[in-house]
Amino acid sequence: MTLNKDKIRNVAIIAHVDHGKTTLVDGLLKQSHTFRDNQAEMSQTLIMDSMDQEHERGITITAKQTCVYYDGYKINIIDTPGHADFSGEVERTLNMADGVLLIVDAQEGPMPQTKFVLQKALDLKLKPVVIINKIDKPAARIEEVLSEVESLFLELATDESQLNYPVYYAIAREGKAGRTTQLDDDLHVIFESIINDIPAPTVDVDNPNAQLLVAALAADNYLGKYCIGKIFRGKLKKGQNVKVLRLVSEEDHFEVHPGKIERLFSYRGLSKEEVDEAIAGDIVAIAGVAEANIGDTIATGDKPEALPTIELEAPTLSIYIGPNTSPLKGREGEFTTSRQIAERLERELETNIALKIEPDGLGYKVSGRGELHLSVLIETMRREGYELEAGRPEVVYRTIDGVKQEPIESLTIEVSPEFVGAVSQELGIRKAELKSQELTTSGSTRFVYEISTAALIGLRNNLLTATKGTVIMSSIPSGYRPAEGKYKPERNGALVAFEDGVSTSYALDAAQARGILYIPPQVPVYQGMIVGLSNKKDDLDINICKEKQLTNMRTHASDGAIQLTPYTQLSLEQCLDFLLDDELLEVTPKSLRLRKRQLDPIKRKRENRVN
Repeated sequence: MTLNKDKIRNVAIIAHVDHGKTTLVDGLLKQSHTFRDNQAEMSQTLIMDSMDQEHERGITITAKQTCVYYDGYKINIIDTPGHADFSGEVERTLNMADGVLLIVDAQEGPMPQTKFVLQKALDLKLKPVVIINKIDKPAARIEEVLSEVESLFLELATDESQLNYPVYYAIAREGKAGRTTQLDDDLHVIFESIINDIPAPTVDVDNPNAQLLVAALAADNYLGKYCIGKIFRGKLKKGQNVKVLRLVSEEDHFEVHPGKIERLFSYRGLSKEEVDEAIAGDIVAIAGVAEANIGDTIATGDKPEALPTIELEAPTLSIYIGPNTSPLKGREGEFTTSRQIAERLERELETNIALKIEPDGLGYKVSGRGELHLSVLIETMRREGYELEAGRPEVVYRTIDGVKQEPIESLTIEVSPEFVGAVSQELGIRKAELKSQELTTSGSTRFVYEISTAALIGLRNNLLTATKGTVIMSSIPSGYRPAEGKYKPERNGALVAFEDGVSTSYALDAAQARGILYIPPQVPVYQGMIVGLSNKKDDLDINICKEKQLTNMRTHASDGAIQLTPYTQLSLEQCLDFLLDDELLEVTPKSLRLRKRQLDPIKRKRENRVN
């Protein structure tokens, strides 16, 4: 069909993590008849979450585009992450939208990330539509949440017109929505709201000099690299010659690279369909312009003009990533060299624009938005066959007016009353400042703290242990303040293997009285490898490979079965949180091994005395 810009709607779904964004997109895809009744997607949930880690962690990590047709309108939908660590994905993709659906949980109400994503949307002058989701929750507090949303808009709005927003109610999981809490049996009111409340793109279709801002990249083995973005002006055609404009200095100096549109694609459901021409206002994918990266402008004409590049928040945490240097290096990974790791990180920079990478000794200093942002990258590389070592996450400081400043975050914690003391104690140790405390209608206590990013490292795992896994916490960056000195994490010493070999049940039986063990029997260990957490403050070197001496006199009593306490298996995030400055994490496709930087115990003690 012939597409008119007035029949296009570009809408982003934004919300705090787990408030129902991806579930709502499921319903919109299914109820717009994007799939046939017998297609597998009709029985799936979280259709847009395509990465293994997204399914395993239950979160959206990368923003994704899809498209549905409804009542003659083409609706481009952008599903964005809800976790603050992936806010770079939100920032770059909101540039393609003309409006947003703000999803708010009827029980939790506006949370930290709700504020962050709404602030970004309002700064870009996007039209908001509010959807109160999960109104069937037993502890739903719809009127209070509406009032909290109203207060949030009053705080963040930059224009009076932004205070006039429609409100709808939904149970996204059941595919129901309504203008009141009496819901219809489908989502037609949401479709009608997108058509009537979200404006058509404000673009100039007839301008002969086209412009597209690259907001995302994708690739496949057939056509290679795709550039994805919204056409802001003119028309793009298959086979057309274009120019790629890239900002190379703060004085608005642009590099110009020639290119050609080999293939042009529009979106329909989860797939792309090839088109010969696309008009301003539409979101498309272009194959053949390999020079383009996120933030670049693809333009036509003799005097091409660049669009404003995408502005991003600065990274707050960095981590060392380098080639594995342990005695077991090269045994479990396919890609092990510094050059291979460098090439992989460079590829990551093309799509993960919130990252920054600098050389650091044998490896690289990788800076990102938070622990989860960095750990997802490490886990992805591990699954791809890379072998590497990582250091302790460190805060990225910056100097403002000659003063060293550290990043701080607004931390929200919700916990049941019996764990309030444990939470307060842990946050007190980390010198967090309590901003507010209130009882929720569900009976839990909600804290809001201001805390340095340095003190936030390792907090989640400590609180999960202290609250038996029941704590709900989230944080967003809230600025900088003068650095108050490096936060020193408190942790007992490590149990460190004294020699190379294979761990034995006999040695582990003797060692488990000294602390908590992180390895089972019959695994390879090496001198300097951390095998557990000591009961005491200082590190303890132990022989984990010692075997029982056999004698000629053997009895049933003397050779009784050894009863070992089950070992503690740490996740990737727990391993990173465990690390101190003199320790590293060895990451391979099959194993996670904690180790000391200096493996030799004599040299290590000498270095510790010097320090």
